[in-house]
Amino acid sequence: MLLELDMADARNPYVPAMGTIIEIIRETPNIKTLRIVLDDERAMKDFTFHPGQVGQLSVFGTGESTFVINSSPTRMDYLQFSIMRTGEVTEKLHTLSVGDQVGVRAPLGNWFPYEDLKGRDIVFVGGGIGMAPLRTLLVYMLDNRADYGNISLLYGARSPQDMAFSYELPDWLGREDLDTVLTIDNPAEGWEHKVGLIPNVLLEMNPSPENCVAVTCGPPIMIKFTLQALAKLGFGDDQILTTLEKRMKCGVGLCGRCNIGGKYVCQDGPVFSYAELKELPNEL
Repeated sequence: MLLELDMADARNPYVPAMGTIIEIIRETPNIKTLRIVLDDERAMKDFTFHPGQVGQLSVFGTGESTFVINSSPTRMDYLQFSIMRTGEVTEKLHTLSVGDQVGVRAPLGNWFPYEDLKGRDIVFVGGGIGMAPLRTLLVYMLDNRADYGNISLLYGARSPQDMAFSYELPDWLGREDLDTVLTIDNPAEGWEHKVGLIPNVLLEMNPSPENCVAVTCGPPIMIKFTLQALAKLGFGDDQILTTLEKRMKCGVGLCGRCNIGGKYVCQDGPVFSYAELKELPNEL
């Protein structure tokens, strides 16, 4: 039982471990990335997680919110969280500086089935901040490149200024073992890549569904039409994965805020196949 855990144990999901911000990256006007190291050196050394798992970041006196760990388990110098400014907690997190401390409850939730995906082709489809949960799996797969088939990335945003991880895009574009396509909604001066909505560009890319899995995350409206595009391309419901970490609140199944039908996102997710989501009430 969770309540029987030693409350001094840093891995107790009820008790935040203290972490220190070692680097802050301004991704876009309303998104910042925090790179955090746990203050307990042994806890940091022993920390393990799987791509897709999340953590709760807390600012004492303000509250806590859920964010995917978007660094990769293959690169453990720090834990990385990208935060869009949307409310009281995220607003406070955006005011923090290098050297400030936060509480960290992690890892929580399930993860992308990266072991089951070995040998298969992968199509990543991300929109805006939705690239954050995809990044952890993408980097993991690139660091274990021989285990996977063809890997494609379609990443879009409203404008070039709204694209997170812009400093990584040249590397992704330049890799011969990664097919990267970037798109924005409307033309912009100096933009040399695609212009068009993500679902339309996906149809132009025309990825084959044979031995392929699509992993997608982004704004709800983007997801809706991306799912329709994937269906047109012949992808089955069990060939599509997405993540719902933004519905999580406590992260340990107590508050019930993430309940959808008979599922708790924090315990049964945040990663779901589209086949699993179709069995749930339409509350997304």
